[in-house]
Amino acid sequence: MKHKMKLVAALLISSIIFVATPSFASAAFDRVNQQGDSGGEVKELQDYLMTKGLFPYHTATGYYGEITEEAVKDFQANRNLQVDGIAGPETKQALQVLRRGDIGKQVIHIQSQLNQAGYESDADGIYGSGTATLVEEFQRDNGLSADGIAGPSTRRALDQMAAPGSAAGKEFTAESTAYTADCTGCSGVTKMGINLDKYPDAKVIAVDPDMIPLGSIVEVEGYGTAIAADIGGDINNNRIDVFIPSQQGALNWGRKDVKIRVIE
Repeated sequence: MKHKMKLVAALLISSIIFVATPSFASAAFDRVNQQGDSGGEVKELQDYLMTKGLFPYHTATGYYGEITEEAVKDFQANRNLQVDGIAGPETKQALQVLRRGDIGKQVIHIQSQLNQAGYESDADGIYGSGTATLVEEFQRDNGLSADGIAGPSTRRALDQMAAPGSAAGKEFTAESTAYTADCTGCSGVTKMGINLDKYPDAKVIAVDPDMIPLGSIVEVEGYGTAIAADIGGDINNNRIDVFIPSQQGALNWGRKDVKIRVIE
């Protein structure tokens, strides 16, 4: 089972790690969802079910069908909740509590927030002992109950302290170059702890944090949607470095001006 969960985690991370994740208890996620519903709140529900290892697909479909209903029932049974397959407030609040053994996109979001708040975390998408220890440290530093579980109070505190700031909506032209993880002296691990050797399909850019805060989701012309997860010695002001897995691909990218839009 543990091997299966790690495999699912790897697939999840490589495919959806760089999609923006909502803050804790978003307004849409407060609504009741049941079979037949569709849309963004259902996708978020499925993301959390994947985090618990209960949703069988590797990406959220956004449709609340029989499979989603059964996954909700399984979670409700595991948490001693009313087993009705309906995702109401009590079920959703319980789903948003992250703890050891959880995997995937929502865990990466917590790990990235810990990094932004100054607690160095390996953003591997697995809520293991290392993540639990960092959560405990964050909780102690902020007057919270130090249990290593990312519950409502802890997640709200992380949202407040690790917010990317007011860069959302910013648009500008940047001078871009490219880099790889396969070079002499390269660790392959970004400033935010993402292992690029492990996830070569990742969309990552290196930025000047004073220009684009680390953790921001950015649209880069000709590259796509990426996360600002790295820095560089010569990456200042409106300069960026885009990650490309192969050296030849990085050379082909060259040096060019691209349009940048900060999404979140």
